[in-house]
Amino acid sequence: MPRPVTVTYSVSPSSAAVARAAAQLFTDAAVNAVQHRGTARIAISGGNTPETVFELLANPAHPFVTQVPWDKLDLYWVDERCVPPDHAESNYWMTREAMLSKVPLAAERIHRMEGELDPHVAAARYESTIRNTFKLEGAETPTFDLVLLGMGDDGHTASLFPHTEALDNITDIVIANHVLQKETWRVTLTFPVINQGRQVAFLIEGAGKAQVLHDVFTGPYQPEVFPSQLIRPASGQLTLLLDAAAASKLPVPSGASPAEPYIGSLELA
Repeated sequence: MPRPVTVTYSVSPSSAAVARAAAQLFTDAAVNAVQHRGTARIAISGGNTPETVFELLANPAHPFVTQVPWDKLDLYWVDERCVPPDHAESNYWMTREAMLSKVPLAAERIHRMEGELDPHVAAARYESTIRNTFKLEGAETPTFDLVLLGMGDDGHTASLFPHTEALDNITDIVIANHVLQKETWRVTLTFPVINQGRQVAFLIEGAGKAQVLHDVFTGPYQPEVFPSQLIRPASGQLTLLLDAAAASKLPVPSGASPAEPYIGSLELA
């Protein structure tokens, strides 16, 4: 049975406002982690929405770039396409172009998935990287300070796609997942690892995501169809950063206006 979770959704009137909220979440999570544990470990996703966030984090016209403790931040990826690191579809490449080439984050703190390798080899090597950098022992699994996720219009998140083998894996940290519907392989964190994050947040924009958001968070529990339903953090808290278009089919709190920022919540039993 899935664990109970409180879903808090912060709705902004524009995509730019969502990006600012996400950049603030990233910054606050990094600062808080360093204050409490000396190091911040954040796992990120690819996509258009995160790209805007990364550009904000690196933009000297905004305060984030000077607030993030880059010298104590370890950056990881939630998933990766099986392409070389300079490929246009590489999540790493997008992040490099938007942020990494512009901020003082040391190369040894940038932990990319090696999408150019055989996917099973890439998954094994990334699991080894995580075990070594987190200094895990035995069956220990990592606890990221923040995991930033997206959601596809088919309800997938990370590279956990509907009706794929990855949805049944509860033992590994990183796996290779064959995505039949895209005729490709992906490398991805498993959902139990994502759920162990201290903070887990979805960044979702656009009217095209409104129906799947409704189905995932207010519909019946069927994670084989909507893998995002597997994301039930152990903390009991899940954050959604949404624009008004994406949130249009979620309940609007009494007194709130979709034209203004608001915060809503749902209880998932």
